[in-house]
Amino acid sequence: MAAELTIAPGILVAMPQLNDPNFRRSVILVAEHNEEGSFGLVLNRPTDDLVCNLISSLEMDWCGDEQAEVWMGGPVQPETGWVLHEPVPGLGEPATREIFDGVHLTAAPEALSVLVSRPPPRMRVLLGYAGWGPGQLESELTGGSWVNAPLSADLVFDTPCEYQWEASVRLLGVDPKALAPASGVH
Repeated sequence: MAAELTIAPGILVAMPQLNDPNFRRSVILVAEHNEEGSFGLVLNRPTDDLVCNLISSLEMDWCGDEQAEVWMGGPVQPETGWVLHEPVPGLGEPATREIFDGVHLTAAPEALSVLVSRPPPRMRVLLGYAGWGPGQLESELTGGSWVNAPLSADLVFDTPCEYQWEASVRLLGVDPKALAPASGVH
C-alpha cells in the first residue's frame, strides 16, 4: 500500500516546467486541502506596496517597520488580505489558527487590529491566495508541476524571498541546478 500524501499543511515548490507566470519558481504554504479543494499562500512574491499604506487605507495605524512589504499571496481574490504570523499571546482561535508549529494564519479584523498595533517580529501581510478545485492539486502534483517540501517556519519568515525557491529545493536534499524541466512522475 502506498503512503498517503499529506498536502496540508505543507510547502509546495514549483518545478521548472511550471511556466505559469503566477507560479513560476513559487513556494506556497498550503493551509487547507480537502475534497472541496485547496487553499494556499505564495510566500516568495513581494509587491511594491508597503504594509503601512495598506493598513492606513483600512483606517488603522501600523506600528511596525515602515518599510515592511505587502506580499502577493496568489492570483485569486487579490482584494482579500491574510496575515501569517508567529504565535501571539492572547490571540487564539477563532481569531487566528495555527497552520503548523510557529506559523499562524488570520484574516479576522479583530486579530488584525491587534497585530498591526503590536506586530510580532515574524509577520507577513499578503493579498490574494492560490486556490485549486477538487482534485486539481493532486493532478498537478502527479503531473510533476509541484513537489512537497518540509514545513519550516524559518523558510516562511526568515529566508529572503529571492532564495526561498532554492532553499525549499535544498530542504528536499536536491541541488536546484540538477532540476531539469520534465513532465509526469519519473
